[in-house]
Amino acid sequence: MASVSEPCVMANWNLKGWSKENRHGRTAHNMSSSSLRKKSDLTLVSKVRCETLRRLLGNLQEVILGTKLSVLFPAIPLAIVAHCYGFARAWIFALSLIGLTPLAERVSFLTEQIAYYTGPTVGGLLNATCGNATEVIIAIFALSQNKIEVVKNSLLGSVLSNLLLVLGTSLLCGGFANLRLEQKFDRRQADVNSLLLLLAVLCHSLPLLFRMSGEPDAVTADPTLQLSRASSIVMLIAYLSYLIFQLFTHRQLFEAQEESEDDNNGEEEPVIGFWSGFIWLVGMTAVISLLSDYVVQTIGDASDSWGISVCFISIILLPIVGNAAEHAGAIIFAFKNKLDISLGVALGSATQISMFVVPLCVVVAWIMGIKMDLNFNLLETGSLALSIIVVAFTLQDGTSHYMKGLVLLVLYIVIGACFFLSKTPPNPVKNGNSEAKTAIDAIFSA
Repeated sequence: MASVSEPCVMANWNLKGWSKENRHGRTAHNMSSSSLRKKSDLTLVSKVRCETLRRLLGNLQEVILGTKLSVLFPAIPLAIVAHCYGFARAWIFALSLIGLTPLAERVSFLTEQIAYYTGPTVGGLLNATCGNATEVIIAIFALSQNKIEVVKNSLLGSVLSNLLLVLGTSLLCGGFANLRLEQKFDRRQADVNSLLLLLAVLCHSLPLLFRMSGEPDAVTADPTLQLSRASSIVMLIAYLSYLIFQLFTHRQLFEAQEESEDDNNGEEEPVIGFWSGFIWLVGMTAVISLLSDYVVQTIGDASDSWGISVCFISIILLPIVGNAAEHAGAIIFAFKNKLDISLGVALGSATQISMFVVPLCVVVAWIMGIKMDLNFNLLETGSLALSIIVVAFTLQDGTSHYMKGLVLLVLYIVIGACFFLSKTPPNPVKNGNSEAKTAIDAIFSA
């Protein structure tokens, strides 16, 4: 009887001699998510006589039950039922947000499985593309409904949560868990990410400074939009250069973090076939799209129901819940004194969002005929710039202790409190028009 765990035969791929060189498609994101996975027991499934049914059940067990977050999967059908039967929209928002958590981790798992068959280069590109699939999908649905502020705030929140919350918690927990050890990490990868983040801050600051130059908004609006679109194209080219730097010319800088993990685990094998992984990835992406649509539709109702501003939900709650699996993995590796992996997750994700996802949204909005620029307003841009500068100073000496993590966490709490008190309306343009109309009516009535 054929075993369920024979994806190589099932997909007709040759994986013999799978070396560490070929496993480079496995990034820090995948390694952090792997800490939340559990080995599936296929004893009962292997007793099923029908081969097709046995493979199907085996895939279901590996994909659905192969994670410690499988207890959150019931939130997905509950969100769909709540939407179909007209339950309170705040409940739909909460259930959809919870359902996105295990889906984001499973997308990372499936991209890793596909990378086993495609090789390191294609696998690395696939990981770079799908690493923040949840943020991209939510942003596209928000753009389709012309909720530009939600897009900007959610992407800004993802960068801040990675730089301050995830990295700060990792350094704090790693420092307490290894008080008697000197924690060191490879500065070279952190320096590259810091440079790209500073470039992103520059591209965000110029449209803001251009808008604040003293000219009327009617004069600076169109040039600011054109500058943002040009900057977005430059940022995408810079990110493409970064991928070439990471996957081809300077691959050794990003391999050091994998050595100890690979030495302990030895040779690894995929648990599902190539086409099975591809089909599951398409299905997971479709479900993420559905839940993301629910989140975008109900975020305003959740804000009214909970008495919390849309700004705070977009910047703080969405990134924390949406990336909980990846964040937890980074903290677990910090406990094990493997800071290179934790830094790869936090800085890598922040760099990807700043240099790829944000400019991609500007270009997509341009294609859709929506005027989205890189002006994130003064408070948001200032918070981003200060966070990146503090992180760059924190990582400059290549060592870590719990005090550095504490400072980053305190900074995140202060910024979170600032946005909690901010009562920015979800659609400032619409509110501005209504206020202008009220003023005109008052003039005529007088």
